[in-house]
Order: sequence, then C-alpha cells, then structure tokens
Amino acid sequence: MRYLLTLLPVLALAACSRPDANDRFTGLANRYIQKNLELNPELATYLGDHRYDHFIGDYSEAGVQKGSALAKAYLDSLSELDAAALTDTNRIDLQILVSNLKYSIFSADTLKEYTWNPMNYNAGNVIYPLLAREFAPLKDRLMAVKSRLRLVPGMIEAAKANLVNPTKIHTETAIRQNPGAISLVRDELTVWLDQVPELKPEFQPVQDSVVAVLTAYGDWLKTELLPKATRDFRLGDELWRKKLAYSLESDLQKEDILARAEQELVSTRKALYETALPLFRTFFPKETAESVLKDEKTVIRKVLNKLAESRPDNATIVEQAKKDLEETTRFVAEAGLVTVPDEPVKVIVMPEFQRGVAIAYCDSPGPLEKNGETFYAISPTPADWDAKKAESFYREYNSYMLKNLTVHEAMPGHYLQLAHSNRFKAPTMIRAIYSSGPFVEGWATYAEQLMVEKGYGGPEVKIQQLKMRLRLIINSIIDQKIHTAGMTEQEALDLMMNDGFQEDGEASGKWIRACLTSTQLSTYFVGNLGINDIRTAWEAKNGPVTDFKAFHDLLLSFGSPAPRYVRQMMGL
Repeated sequence: MRYLLTLLPVLALAACSRPDANDRFTGLANRYIQKNLELNPELATYLGDHRYDHFIGDYSEAGVQKGSALAKAYLDSLSELDAAALTDTNRIDLQILVSNLKYSIFSADTLKEYTWNPMNYNAGNVIYPLLAREFAPLKDRLMAVKSRLRLVPGMIEAAKANLVNPTKIHTETAIRQNPGAISLVRDELTVWLDQVPELKPEFQPVQDSVVAVLTAYGDWLKTELLPKATRDFRLGDELWRKKLAYSLESDLQKEDILARAEQELVSTRKALYETALPLFRTFFPKETAESVLKDEKTVIRKVLNKLAESRPDNATIVEQAKKDLEETTRFVAEAGLVTVPDEPVKVIVMPEFQRGVAIAYCDSPGPLEKNGETFYAISPTPADWDAKKAESFYREYNSYMLKNLTVHEAMPGHYLQLAHSNRFKAPTMIRAIYSSGPFVEGWATYAEQLMVEKGYGGPEVKIQQLKMRLRLIINSIIDQKIHTAGMTEQEALDLMMNDGFQEDGEASGKWIRACLTSTQLSTYFVGNLGINDIRTAWEAKNGPVTDFKAFHDLLLSFGSPAPRYVRQMMGL
C-alpha cells in the first residue's frame, strides 16, 4: 500500500489526564490505525471501512517514506510504554504492532520492493474490491470506482518513476497480469454498468482513458522496463533472514526450519507409501513381486497416476468445487469438529488480473464489513495453454486433490478460520489488520490433517493430503534454498517432482511462485508445526482431545495471531 495524505504529527497525551498504561496503549494504537487507514484507502476498503473508497494510496517514493515516518513516530511512542502493566490481550497486541511497525520500516527503507517489483502497481487491485461485495448500493460503489479510476494514471506514473532496478520474473508476471486489469476496466466493468445504465456516458471517457494508460504501461513494461530487468530476484541470506523473522514471528531460525523439514520429508513420504500400498494392491492385483511392492516411489507414483484419471476440466472445476464444499460442510457439522459459520461463501472463477501466482485463494470479508461474502476463487488454466499443459494441471488437481483443496481454502480451512477470527473483539484492531500468515496457513494445513484423521474422503483423499504435506515441507526447503543458497530451477524441479511427486506443471508454477514471494512459502510448514505443537501441548496437559468442537473453537477464538501467542493464551 502507498500513502495519500500528509503525515500528521503524533500528538502527546494530555498530561493532566494521566491515563494508565492500557489507555495509553489503546490510544496510541487506535490513532496509528486511523492514520494508517487514511494513508492506505485500499486497506481500509479491504477491512470494511468505506470512508476512503474514493481514494487510492500515494504510490510515489514520497508516499512510501510518509508511511515509514509514521511507523517510526509511533514506534518511538510505544517504546515508552510499560508492557508489564498491560492486560494480556494488550500486551500481545503491543508485540504484534511493534513487529509490524518494524516490518513497515524495513520494507520501505531496506527491502524497497517498490523499486523492483512491478506487481505492486496492479490497477485491478484498487477497483475490484469495490465491485466484488455488495456492501453498498451498486451506484454508490460504481461512483467510488470512477473516482479511483481517475487516480490510476498517477499510480502508473509513480510506477514508472520508482521502478529503477526490477527483476525479470516480477516484470514478466506484471506483463502477464496487465491485460487482465485492462479487461476488468474495459469489459468486465460494463457488466456492472449495464445494471445502472445512466452512468455509462460519464464512465466511458474515464474507462477509455484508463485503458489507454494501462495499454501504454503494458508496452512500457515490455519494451523499456523488461530489457533493464537485471536485478537478481534472490534476496540473499541477510535480507531473507530479516524478512523471515517478520513473516513468521517465531523463534525458529532458518537452520531449525530446514532440519525439521528434512526430517518431516522422510516421515511423511513413509506415511504416504503406507497409505498407497493397500490401494496399489487393489488397483494392480497382478503386480505381486516383492521388488515392486517395496519400491516406495513406484508404488506411490502409480497410485497417484491412477487417482489422477478422475479429474475435472475448465468447464467442470467450479461446479465440482461447489459440490465438494457442500460435502465438507456437512462432514464438519456432523462430526462436530468445530462450529460452522453462518456467513455465506461463494465459489468463483479467479479474476484474470489476479492469476499467475496461486491456483486458488480464499478472500474473506474484512472484520468491519457487514454481511460480506467470502470468495473461494479457483483459477482455471489460461486460454493460451496447450492440451498437454492443461492435462498436467488437472492431473495435479484431480477430483481427490480438489476435495483436499476445498478443505484447505474453505471448509474447515481458511473460510471457517477467518470467519471465527472476525468475531474476535479487543480494545484495538491490531489483530484484525495484522493477521499472522503462519497461523492462517497453519490452521488450513492442520484442517487437511484433521479431516482425514476423521475419515473424510477415505484413503484416496488421505493420499492427496499427504502429498500436499510433502508439498508444504518442500515449499519451506525451496523457499530458503532458492533465495539464500543459489538453488537452481532444475534442482528445485527435481526435488518437487521426484521427492514430492508433483506434476511438471505444478512444479514449474511453484518455481515461479517461490521466486516471486520470498518467505511466504515458509509460512505453511512453520505454521503447521505451530498448530500441531499447540494440540500436542494441550493433550500432554489435559489428555487426548475428546470434545473437538470445544478445543478448536477455543483455538480459533483469539483472532489470527502467531501460533506462539495462541499457545500462550491457551495456557500452554
């Protein structure tokens, strides 16, 4: 996010009032949040605060520095607080806020991604949230869209001024995403305007202008920026370690994560073989030679290949995901695993301008949004893929893997967890704004384990879940080795395909994602370890979990802080 308004000075609390430490903390935190939302209208929209829907942030270098200065000012003020005098909730929120202020400063002053990542300037991201949810009458939302569209040229000018040393892979991805943003403005916006036709005359010149700007920007990316895109996408050991610490909020170091991952890789592959062997005997009854039955990779690969024969395609994947969502919702409710939210969830096709990083995502309404829908978005194969590439994709995301993906993204994964998180109330919005990636991803991957533990989908889905576990383990390995140890593309592909049994299309896509999103891929494994460690500690103290709904409702009742804070709040 970039910044729109001039930085206001931090006002000292009136000395005569002499508020206690909790009042001072909540006052500082709430004032920072307010100023931050003013400077980041897109963030405010995402959270459900629609006071700034007609604006976008200041994407210029000066805007970036305003955000850094704001963080520094409040960090200084917070350092004067006596943390020991705070309530448990405020003490944890203070730690979360301080960590995120430091990360904001690190991002602006050290990482400086705004100078090398063109994906930060995706015009689709500033208008799509205004259209996706019906938080206000369509006419009002469209007027906000028009106001933001008029500010898009300024964002593009900032991009051209800021992007002095880009990476090739981020630039290439931005080039692929830009036509989706153009289509959103030129074509998809018309679908909404058809419902309010009286606005079309005033929208048409704005649409035409922005399409022209984005078209020229796409040409600039290709002809001027791409030839200069020589920066190494690898962060290097020092920067990656620093970013990892902020991403995880964990005591685990790089070396600890690698050691745990390599150990888990062996044990998970063994579990995958043990699950696959009975199915192998069923699918291939004539293959009885001991040399074959003891060949773990052969057994696993042949079973996965057999299961991949049942798979969706571009025409059926969304409808199949809808059916899987209904099925998983019934299973969770009937098994009493966790309280099922009432909030609606909708399976949608991933908007084109957002494609190119992940196969699916869960987009939940912000904590301030009223009656907001959650979107479980799935990306079909791009239109320019040939039949072989598309087949590889759907062999990976076959019918059984799609069930597991639905568990992860929707029920009881991200959708359910984020719905619980939005119900958390505290004196500040710290946890609403700064959710922990490791907790969010840790719960979703734990949800996959939980469902197969309770029998969902039988061995066919369990095999996909174990394969996904291999994937999250390998994600953490390639994340650090690519960015800190010079791992090559071929080395990464070999690890993913040979040890993780991934299809070539999935592995190739993950290589790109690892290059684009440093440290993010580590959040899955580290978060999964954190959630499992919480359950292990709980059972060591209280005995095996018998009331899963009560246990999981408690686990999810604290918002989305890092697992170490949840463990602390659960008295573990």
